[in-house]
Amino acid sequence: MRTYLGHLAVERGLAANTLSSYRRDLRRYAQIQDGRGRADIGDITEDDVRAYLVTLREGDDDHPPLSAGSAARALVAVRGLHRFALREGLAARDPAGDVKPPTPPRRLPKAISLDEVERLLAAASAPSAPGDPGAARGLRDRALLELLYGSGARISEAVGLDVDDLDLADGFVRVAGKGGKARIVPIGDYAREAVDAYLVRARPELAAAGRGGPALFLNARGGRLSRQGAWMVLRAAADRAQLSEVSPHTLRHSFATHLLDGGADVRVVQELLGHASVTTTQVYTLVTVQLLREVYATSHPRART
Repeated sequence: MRTYLGHLAVERGLAANTLSSYRRDLRRYAQIQDGRGRADIGDITEDDVRAYLVTLREGDDDHPPLSAGSAARALVAVRGLHRFALREGLAARDPAGDVKPPTPPRRLPKAISLDEVERLLAAASAPSAPGDPGAARGLRDRALLELLYGSGARISEAVGLDVDDLDLADGFVRVAGKGGKARIVPIGDYAREAVDAYLVRARPELAAAGRGGPALFLNARGGRLSRQGAWMVLRAAADRAQLSEVSPHTLRHSFATHLLDGGADVRVVQELLGHASVTTTQVYTLVTVQLLREVYATSHPRART
């Protein structure tokens, strides 16, 4: 397991968060196989792998049952481990190759309307008096959410940005996506103005509380804003805007859906989102088709029975 994780880190260049998930899943896999008397990876059979999958779905005394999607992600780590062991000569066979992951139910991404996006963005920076210590954080919060909606970036990608990743003059940002794959994404005037206001009027104040650094978005202590901190910013703005169904990906989903609604080509949206496959992006086209169906059903005189 240590050798495999090292291979993923060095040769595959997996992100730290992904490696952490793999490590957690494989530790549980090893514990379950130890409990079945499998001390060596070469002793594991296909039935052992299937039993592991059943345990994930049913849960045990220390773990709740996992959804189909979560169990499938855990199985990916296990299948990768066994493929690696076979390739490196550490095992004579791959017992996980024929074990299929459970199929999660297809869920359409939830986007909010443009009016709701504007309410959310307006709520990000509540009005404050001059000298109010919360004013700098308000400018930061507005810049963060404007950038998320203006670029379609993931929260983890946004908090990973450095100041040098911005080109406000030409309206571009360099985003480091999954697996360290970088992409250049344009940002609109609203996001540019919000980020510029934050850089000029707020970031120096926040940076003064720390030791300085390249991070674009800073916390109150002058360090890089964390994913959890950014999620709290989003949730607080959603509460003030009285929006209930808001997740860390809400602005990303809304970015993609609104682009497609406006006539953007799905492959352009794929590039902007950093999806490896266009099939991942095409799920957003189902959202727009569903909207058309609902409008038709409620508006056309011959649609109702």
